[in-house]
Amino acid sequence: MISTWSEWKRYPRAGRGENIEAPITPGIYEVRYAGTGALHSFGAVDNVAQALSQLAVGSKSWFGRRTEIVPELEYRTCATTSKASAKAAAERMIGRREAYMSGAA
Repeated sequence: MISTWSEWKRYPRAGRGENIEAPITPGIYEVRYAGTGALHSFGAVDNVAQALSQLAVGSKSWFGRRTEIVPELEYRTCATTSKASAKAAAERMIGRREAYMSGAA
């Protein structure tokens, strides 16, 4: 079973004391660039909050240090009853998105 999507929220930046507001249950997440709406990442996972907290959102320099260029991101989540339900819902969403894009081309 799939619930509804949350509202879009600003992705927290490190060092500001902001927190991710997401379920600690299986589900789907979607992260996009705030300025363009372009997809940054998408996934069906066992723990949505953990997956969002482990996303690589900053870029690294040649020397392995994080640079200060961090894009403005937004995220939304959708809780499910199991990871299998999350994967099935994600596959349906990807199929609909591909059908839309092929029809729009």
